Amino acid sequence: MKKVSSKKYLLAACRICGSNKLYYFLNLGYMPIPNGFLSRKEPSETESHYPLQVCVCESCFLMQLRHVVPPEIMFKNYLYIPSTSLTHIESFDVVARDIIRRFHVRKGSLAVDIGSNDGTLLVQFKDLGMRILGIDPAENLAAEANRKGIKTLQDYFSTNLASDIVKKYGSAKLITATNVIGHINDLHDLCKGLHVLLDKNGVFMMRVPYVIDLLDKNEFDTIYHEHLSYFSFRPLLTLFSMYKLKVIDVEKDEIHGGSIRVYVTRDDSERTVHPRVEKFVTEEKLKKLHLKSTYDEFARRVKIIKRDLVSFLKRIRSQGKTIIGYGASAKGNVLLNYCGISTDILDYLVDSTPYKQGKYTPGTHIPIYPELKLEKDIPDYALLLSWNFATEIINKQRSYRERGGQFIITIPYLRIV
Repeated sequence: MKKVSSKKYLLAACRICGSNKLYYFLNLGYMPIPNGFLSRKEPSETESHYPLQVCVCESCFLMQLRHVVPPEIMFKNYLYIPSTSLTHIESFDVVARDIIRRFHVRKGSLAVDIGSNDGTLLVQFKDLGMRILGIDPAENLAAEANRKGIKTLQDYFSTNLASDIVKKYGSAKLITATNVIGHINDLHDLCKGLHVLLDKNGVFMMRVPYVIDLLDKNEFDTIYHEHLSYFSFRPLLTLFSMYKLKVIDVEKDEIHGGSIRVYVTRDDSERTVHPRVEKFVTEEKLKKLHLKSTYDEFARRVKIIKRDLVSFLKRIRSQGKTIIGYGASAKGNVLLNYCGISTDILDYLVDSTPYKQGKYTPGTHIPIYPELKLEKDIPDYALLLSWNFATEIINKQRSYRERGGQFIITIPYLRIV
């Protein structure tokens, strides 16, 4: 293991307001990048581990990582693929239909997806008659999307790229970014690019995990190097107002343990602001996100979850029970590394993603197999590492449960299903 210096990628100031008053409240230790799965040929001793620490800005209250790992380390070859999840596909279908209906977007309009992955969301827009364009920095995913006929630029979104797109394809009536804005370090260039690419009455929709759900439901395993920012609503209002962009609506979304969808237009747009915007601001003020004690209490609960989970797993393991992990997810890798759970406790992991099968988890080096191995072996317990898809997975593995298998779920509290 190679520990990268904690000073090397240290955040100098808040990425929204520029304040250097950052309150550090949670340290999850040194970890490898969460999607850095290893093959048999890769020596684990060369694996780099980076500090994973969290702070909150005392001025605008943006929760963010204390260190920034360069994106090329994390995103050049990316193994998170939404099309392997029925929950994701159904969610994208709802999102696409809702945006087109709500904002009366005509067929043939340009829809651009930032961080488009393998094109799963863009497929929905294409089926609804939109012209589509994806943007994603991962070589493997951009290539896969283009093979499927989903036009994708292998690049990071920027103001310069936005200008190039307008020249070649025209302005966008719709721009979407689902679970990707938290990955972007330069949020100011993002906003400049949005203003360039958006049609006068175009709409940008971002969906991000909601920090209030993260705190209230103890979702600490969603904190990892790729996720630089953890958004509440008010810091976003501050950000967009700097760049002649206006937030016209916001709503909650249940995916990923609790998210919000935020809708943004240019300042000169004719679209009006929904009353929900002011309602959200009022509700957030009551959540005490401005108090250090809110974050300290969250950090305290995280330590308790670690203590209780490790104690429980060691106890049932000492009783001769077999335990495996279900879902080789990024959040699962955070949990495993933070809790120090490896092959001494889990025999292996199963996952539905072909790209991950045959590899080993970063840091903990647990082998990953197809789900068929679970169905064949019927271990006593399966630690559910993708709890955000718990309902889908538990329904899918009904036979496993009927044959005596049980799932261990850790978020928001430890329980057996």
